[in-house]
Amino acid sequence: MKFHIMTFGCQMNVHDSQWLTAALESRGWEQAPEEEAQVYILNTCSVREKPEQKVYTELGRIGVYLKRDPNIFAAVGGCVGQQVGKAFFSRFPFVKLVFGTDGIANAPNALESLAEGAEERIALLDFVDVYLEREVPQDASRVEHATRQAFVNIMQGCDNFCTYCVVPYTRGRQKSRHPELVVEECRKLVQAGVREITLLGQNVNSYGLDKGGVGVTFAQLLHMVAEIPGLDRLRFTTSHPKDIAPEVIRAFGELDNLCPSLHLPMQAGSDDVLRRMGRKYDCKRYLDIVKSLREARPDLSLTTDLIVAFPGEAEKDFQQTLEMVEQVGFESSFSFKYSDRPGVAAVKMTPKVAPDVAADRLLRLQNLQNDITRKCLKKRVGTEDNVLVEGKSRKQEDEGVYWRGRDSAGRVVNFRFDEGVDLEGMMVPVRIVVAKKHSLVGERTGEPW
Repeated sequence: MKFHIMTFGCQMNVHDSQWLTAALESRGWEQAPEEEAQVYILNTCSVREKPEQKVYTELGRIGVYLKRDPNIFAAVGGCVGQQVGKAFFSRFPFVKLVFGTDGIANAPNALESLAEGAEERIALLDFVDVYLEREVPQDASRVEHATRQAFVNIMQGCDNFCTYCVVPYTRGRQKSRHPELVVEECRKLVQAGVREITLLGQNVNSYGLDKGGVGVTFAQLLHMVAEIPGLDRLRFTTSHPKDIAPEVIRAFGELDNLCPSLHLPMQAGSDDVLRRMGRKYDCKRYLDIVKSLREARPDLSLTTDLIVAFPGEAEKDFQQTLEMVEQVGFESSFSFKYSDRPGVAAVKMTPKVAPDVAADRLLRLQNLQNDITRKCLKKRVGTEDNVLVEGKSRKQEDEGVYWRGRDSAGRVVNFRFDEGVDLEGMMVPVRIVVAKKHSLVGERTGEPW
């Protein structure tokens, strides 16, 4: 069977799609361009309304391919799959599989069964109490690791129930993987040539604090993974401020291969808004965390998530958010207008902020962030770092070949390298010479390794 996967949303979805690709290819299925596929798999996100609506748009577009082959069918997974469930079957008859985030482990078998005509429709929507380990396709390294980077899930679900967030309802309650299985997966990836690993979870800081935990904290897990011989870089995401432990903060100064970057969602800079969001920290606590992080690792790059126009947000609340963003000096941020999500507590909160006011606030916030980002990147000019190359840059000039990669903090760096060598997956010493709006330009200072 020829299949095509469309992925929306977070890094966990990206990793899930990579795994699903490897699992299907190990069964003899073939990844194909959209116009040639027989099976379409949509791995979806429902954190905000826009990506959810995108799913319906894409399914409507895919339906046109039925004219080419009436046996074509689709599967919808991820958070929208969990949220909408079997209703997809009636709205889009060519959808034959829906699976949630706990159901993905059984999705390859279900797709095979549907392709063979053994079943008409399948729904994998039940939540489970423990983390379901997935099969390990033998050729997974070929699919995932061309750039020597890999994601590793350490947990699933979330227990925080922030008042705006649908994740606990679409990904279920928190379930931690056994630390030995996490470390073993990481070790095999490094042995296969991976140089950079990102540990994934909805809230990695609470790893091991559920009934699946065995007494190993997230800080301890970080040390266990960091000690794997040959691992050059270690990252993690996402990190809830209320749960970050002093041991995790200290790890940034203790582990040489723990990258100097952290995504620490702030969401708002008003204590009143944070309280209504159910975030369980205030601005002082957040600033104390930032101070401790920068004491542990002065070159730490901080990024964040921000929501504007949360129900009841007044102009003074928004001004406090702007002040916090400037005070912390985030290198970048993901910012969005609040949107109601089904089943969350904030749906009933009032007053709602007018759409034009919300749009204006988002624009003002993003303009401020752009200014801060430019200043942060400008400070990198003259510094040196190793860049892990991801491929050839879109920036190509007549006088040379440009490559694109990321420095230790995850910043995009483009640099020229004229020799006929494939640099993908290699480390290249680079000095930064120009700061662009969202990226850096460097010049090579040493040999690739």
